Amino acid sequence: MPDASPSPARKSPKRELLLDTAFKLFYERGFHAVGIDTILAESGVAKMTLYNHFKSKDELIVAALEKRAAEILDHRTATIQEAGDAPLAKIAAIFDAYHQWFHSEGFNGCAFIRAIGEYPDETSPINQSVKRQKQILIDTFAQIATELKAKSPQLLAQQLYLLAEGAIIRAHTFQDPDSALAAKQAALDLAQSTPQT
Repeated sequence: MPDASPSPARKSPKRELLLDTAFKLFYERGFHAVGIDTILAESGVAKMTLYNHFKSKDELIVAALEKRAAEILDHRTATIQEAGDAPLAKIAAIFDAYHQWFHSEGFNGCAFIRAIGEYPDETSPINQSVKRQKQILIDTFAQIATELKAKSPQLLAQQLYLLAEGAIIRAHTFQDPDSALAAKQAALDLAQSTPQT
């Protein structure tokens, strides 16, 4: 007989509501600034329900970040597919997506950068989750660099990643939503001039 107990990762409407509410609040106010009681009040979910899904605030943070990361990955994958087969078009599409994000209402920088700033301990599950999510972007750039036949795809991937992260920081710090355009031009120049195999 199958186990009828709920799986921790099972999607229930209340769990999804908690994740969405928590992420929204963390993104707006920061991770340490938002307590469990605030999340419960905003979501209207009972404390017992929250603890049925998450053992701690840290576990809730990791789950909220991972849900957001999955949404970002789905969007990035679709963006790259829509760009076609040309590696330069894929790079441009990623930075164009950043440009749209920077212009979106409520843009408040990168929640993942904020999370790692608030949880710098490398043994923290939050810190480790952020690094996993950022590595996915590096891996995406490495795949594109390989398609471009870059002599050193990992180096080009790191450079493109630095341009993307720098664009986020500039957009947030200087309220400059067009920073993605400058980063895109630099990324394309870099990709076109990189030594090939």
